[in-house]
Amino acid sequence: MELEGILRFFENKTILIIGATGFLAKVFVEKILRVQPNVKRIYLLLRASDNESATQRFCHEVIGQDLFNVLRKSLGANLESYVFERVTPISGDICDVNLGIKDDILREEMWNEIDIVLNSAATTNFDERYDIALGINTYGALHVLNFAKKCIKLKVLVHVSTAYVCGEKVGHILESPFYMEETLNGTSRLDINAEKELVEDYLDKLRVHGATKEEITSTMKDLGIKRAKLYGWPNTYVYTKALGEMLLGHFNQNLPLVIIRPTIVTSTYKEPFSGWIEGVRTIDGVIAAYGKGKLKCFLGHPNTIMNVIPADMVVNSMIMAMVAHANKSSQIIFHVCSSMRNPMKLSSLSDFISLYFTQNPWIDRNGESINVFSNIARFQAYMAVRYKLPLKVLWLANLVLFQYYREIYITLNRKVEVLMRMVDLYKPYVFFAGCFDDSNTEKLRVAIRESGVNVHLFDFDPKCIDWKDYIMNTHIPGLIQYSMKR
Repeated sequence: MELEGILRFFENKTILIIGATGFLAKVFVEKILRVQPNVKRIYLLLRASDNESATQRFCHEVIGQDLFNVLRKSLGANLESYVFERVTPISGDICDVNLGIKDDILREEMWNEIDIVLNSAATTNFDERYDIALGINTYGALHVLNFAKKCIKLKVLVHVSTAYVCGEKVGHILESPFYMEETLNGTSRLDINAEKELVEDYLDKLRVHGATKEEITSTMKDLGIKRAKLYGWPNTYVYTKALGEMLLGHFNQNLPLVIIRPTIVTSTYKEPFSGWIEGVRTIDGVIAAYGKGKLKCFLGHPNTIMNVIPADMVVNSMIMAMVAHANKSSQIIFHVCSSMRNPMKLSSLSDFISLYFTQNPWIDRNGESINVFSNIARFQAYMAVRYKLPLKVLWLANLVLFQYYREIYITLNRKVEVLMRMVDLYKPYVFFAGCFDDSNTEKLRVAIRESGVNVHLFDFDPKCIDWKDYIMNTHIPGLIQYSMKR
């Protein structure tokens, strides 16, 4: 675990990354290129018609991002040559056998060269079409595993999942694997292949009846939520990710397998610089809607622990897990989270968001400031008078109030559809009553501390985070700069 040993682990190594245009994958690629210039080759699998299109997509969606500004400043005009000496974008598809790589010679070269496989591909939409979620999150994981088995030099396979595969469990949640046919609510056994057949049967019937694209999408979304809830999961995303873990564990055959389960991933804490984020992710949808005055208040319990973790800390934990678990014929799971080490309550998060946009109001298209506080004060005053219930700014305190809230909100604001959809999707998280055990992850931290590794280069201990400072001075400013469109 010495620093030189960690960096040397990636020296002259070949890495395959699936989901290369995703948030975490980009942070990982940037980190490796920045700290280990002697990496041999990084294959990036991208959905594209051919390798030339994959390269174009890589240039636009990956290396062209602000995330690479530190490397860009360091290398200047040499950035492109530096990157392409080490990175090979290839066209493929995680939903296909052999990852959709059609070139036989290229596949053989990859199987002979690859040392590390990282699968961070996923569709993270809570209500994704069931057929799409199964293809990427579930069977995609199996396709990656089967490809990795053919890599004769493989040191480790890392699969990025989510801590919320646990569903809505309460109490202490261990870093435990899933087993085939397991459900969260004790219903009859779960047959993954039967689920795939069910989807195909639905699609066949829809096509026979001439269903439109919109009708097929709507039916597939409803089916995903229905099947997830049947077996105890709150949405299609976490359900299909859990199914993917089941397939990995069942068909692993003693490969060195690491499953990383992060909680809510947020903007970078320090590396390559503070505040970089891509897109509007999980809690960011609420932050953005609130700041723009589109969301007056939101349902959630003030004592819920908002289990957020910065992206660079997740990537550092991935790197350390690769090094620690390489060549070990077993599976290990790491919760990468903050609830055990440095919890932040939903009420605190709401205070930080409210304070930020009170001090830094959003400027609308007409050049006018949006006074978010007055909107909330109006609602809060109404609730205090009618129900004699002092509420935290922004959040409601109890699910029992939901029907009252709907009635009142419609009275105050007729545009309720977006809010109600957000409430349904976010409810399992803003009322989450579990606490993720991170014993395996803490062992990695202990190993780093005991070996004297430069903690600043591979830091992933959330204890160091001052949440008020991070949310107000790093995360929200980063969200505004890189993701929120005016």
